Amino acid sequence: MNRELETVRPGDVEPLARSVDDAGGVLFVPAFTGLGAPYWDPYARGTMVGLTRGTKAAHVARATLESVALQTVDVMNAMAAEGEAESLTELRVDGGASRNDLLMQIQADLLQVPIVRPEMSETTAQGAAFLAGLGSGFWSSVEDLEELWAVDRVFEPAITEGEAVLRLQEWRRAVDRARRWARPDGSVGSEA
Repeated sequence: MNRELETVRPGDVEPLARSVDDAGGVLFVPAFTGLGAPYWDPYARGTMVGLTRGTKAAHVARATLESVALQTVDVMNAMAAEGEAESLTELRVDGGASRNDLLMQIQADLLQVPIVRPEMSETTAQGAAFLAGLGSGFWSSVEDLEELWAVDRVFEPAITEGEAVLRLQEWRRAVDRARRWARPDGSVGSEA
């Protein structure tokens, strides 16, 4: 790899990641401070596997976007396994990352459900305004607010369930390499 990674800005990630068809076998596990749900491993550390001489910044960018979607799949699967979530029929998204079309498509592919992005991507702020409006009497009911929510775009899965399962299996292999890397005494290195 070369120094081109140093010049990538957040707005450049999607076009860069789109410039390749896939991550080229690269998987990125962003465990900079350990792994949360469903792994709960404070000793995990960030890992990138599958690098070759042909790896480009675009592959790393795509692997990074995929890692966001793969972590979401892990959490949704854990919730389903614990009976915390019913069968998922769609996932509604918001926030800055939801504006990345490639990330949303990857998420739809891996979850195998439609991803629904609203016109207003900052729904936390919008929700606070809605609550204030309800409290002050500006709106009389939640039903009034439902009319204000509108869909910007729906991302449908574009790969088969079998392809999604294979990608999740590869992700779990990469996560296994990241787990238990650091030790409680602060040293690093995998356990023998």
